Amino acid sequence: MHSELEPNSGILLINLGTPDSTDIADLRRYLGEFLMDPFVLSAPTIIRALIVYGFILPFRPRKSAEAYASIWTDEGSPLLTGSQKLARELASELHAPVALSMRYGNPSIEAGIQDLAAQGVEHVIVVPLYAQHADSTVTTSIRAVEAVLPGTMRHSILPPFYAADEHSQAWGELIKQNLPAQWDHILLSYHGVPEQHLRKADPTKSHCLQTTDCCNVASPAHSTCYRHQVYATSSNIAAHIGLTDDQYSVSFQSRLGPLPWLSPYTDQVLEELPGQGIKHLVVASPAFVVDNLETLEEIGMQGRETFLDAGGESFHLVPCLNSDPLWVSGLAKMCREKAAAA
Repeated sequence: MHSELEPNSGILLINLGTPDSTDIADLRRYLGEFLMDPFVLSAPTIIRALIVYGFILPFRPRKSAEAYASIWTDEGSPLLTGSQKLARELASELHAPVALSMRYGNPSIEAGIQDLAAQGVEHVIVVPLYAQHADSTVTTSIRAVEAVLPGTMRHSILPPFYAADEHSQAWGELIKQNLPAQWDHILLSYHGVPEQHLRKADPTKSHCLQTTDCCNVASPAHSTCYRHQVYATSSNIAAHIGLTDDQYSVSFQSRLGPLPWLSPYTDQVLEELPGQGIKHLVVASPAFVVDNLETLEEIGMQGRETFLDAGGESFHLVPCLNSDPLWVSGLAKMCREKAAAA
């Protein structure tokens, strides 16, 4: 029998965000909020504003609107509806209040906290829905919570869960269930981050990206190193499935701008794999919990086209965890353990 959360406790799930619609005006508003976050674009405010309002927002919203329109459903944004379903399933599993917030766009973090407060929650377990740490996802979410949390409400934070068995088992089982009859290779594609973000988050200021094998050398930097946590996630998932090292690889997608980002880049890898004899590819994206633009359009549409045009014969996209029952029960277990330790 699962233990319940303490009375007056609740969960705040935080995902990245989504525009309200596919209208260009909504995309411009959403991208403006997202890109003006100093944790996302780490430049002085004046320079950041010049880049965002002078070079990005005049052009990118139209292209982004077209991309979102290609995945939009009758219910709305897949990221929003998928996150809402996860929140409902988690609330049912925990028998406790669960509110969903988005770091950018709606529903806001302030609205989520108000929702929990209205249900009598005095202790909120904050759950950024990211397995790996990055300042541009986890840290910015925590800061946003702290900025609006009422003094009467205390909070605990579920840390990145890249090393949790509940996460790797859920992903491992999901990938196994979705493997086609014929496959040559599994590509684990993660959202990229600029290399400078890793160096900035490194508490030692002397470890991350200093050597080629830095992710395999024990260091306090690993507690906030996105790259290390990506490779640890991948190793854990591969171990659960029973993959050998040559049966899977890791790449990074969604780079933006001229700065060096973590590599290898997914789009380039997809173009190269057929020439290496890999014709039947399976792709999963374990940086994400819920399917979104980056999984459905960037990988599922653009990535598929890139791979097939390069000579690939079949391309199979594994869905994200979404509200998979094994994941819901695993996330509930992590939330209970965090609540008990608070």
